[in-house]
Amino acid sequence: MTFPIDARNRALRGRVRRHFEGGARRGLLVAFEGPDGAGKTTQRKLFKTWLLAEGYDVVTTKWNSSDLIKPIIKGRKAIRVLSPVEFSLLHVADFRCRMDAVVLPALWDGKVVIADRFLFTGLARDVARGLDFDHVLKIYQPLVWPDMVFHFSVSAATSRTRVAAERVPNFYEAGQDVTEIDDAVDSYERFITRVIREYESLAQIFSFTTVDAEQGIGDQHRRLRELFRDAERQPWSPWNVEAFAEWIAMRRKR
Repeated sequence: MTFPIDARNRALRGRVRRHFEGGARRGLLVAFEGPDGAGKTTQRKLFKTWLLAEGYDVVTTKWNSSDLIKPIIKGRKAIRVLSPVEFSLLHVADFRCRMDAVVLPALWDGKVVIADRFLFTGLARDVARGLDFDHVLKIYQPLVWPDMVFHFSVSAATSRTRVAAERVPNFYEAGQDVTEIDDAVDSYERFITRVIREYESLAQIFSFTTVDAEQGIGDQHRRLRELFRDAERQPWSPWNVEAFAEWIAMRRKR
């Protein structure tokens, strides 16, 4: 006996709701966002170490890291042929690969997933490159929304100083594909100013928790602990039903 598509979808959505509302420790998705030089990596590592010490099962996923898509992006970057549209679509493909293979399975199993950058990185950078916000957001759907987004905020000048102290920004990191400024560091500051402006807008639209990344490392870390404790007491968000239902349906087809 086969069931109509609508009935099958309702059944899948019901399964998802029962799974996440069953009372067991649920998975939590925590996103770390912000411009380069904001200290996200340092805070992510401290946060993960603390969670492990507290007995949580933790999974980390990093931006642009899927085995399938990362080599393509790297190769296209090397010969400087990525257009803003292609760059965006490849990052969407990378994001989707990691969601299906890493993030959704871990959340389903009740783990804490730390996302070192989430789709908001794509939104900020793509819009800074001139793409339409609504279009970019749409191609990332269906989405699992993070339980919390830590937005590490620094000025463009601070970002430039910290990045330039470690390396010369590469062509795309510096935004030279859109600024057309020959000096990589000068181009970086121009481009990161646009990116930071987009992050500030996203923080307002999606109610990020903004962390002053120019404060001391210890102060920031203590703040993250407090915020996490508050967030884990919140109920699971029903916004995520569609993404999980689609993921289950896709697994059945494989």
